[in-house]
Amino acid sequence: MAQLIADFSKYKEKYRTRIRDLREDSDLTQEYIASVLGIRQNVYARYEVGAHDLPVRHLIALSLFYNVSTDYILGLSDIK
Repeated sequence: MAQLIADFSKYKEKYRTRIRDLREDSDLTQEYIASVLGIRQNVYARYEVGAHDLPVRHLIALSLFYNVSTDYILGLSDIK
C-alpha cells in the first residue's frame, strides 16, 4: 500500500507539470483555462501546484482541449 501511495505522488508531480507546460506552451493564462473548465482561477492554480487533485472530468476536458491523451497528462506516456 505504501508503494502505491509513493507511485501516486510521482504521477501527481508529473500531471501538474504537464498541465502547466501545456498551458504555457499554448500561451494561455490560468484564468483562461479555468474558464474553459468552468472553475475559478485559484482552483485551477491549485491543480498546477498540487494542492488539489485533478478531477477526472477536468482531466478529460484538458485532454480534449489540448488534443493530447489522458495518459500523456498523467505521465503514463510520453506520446501526446
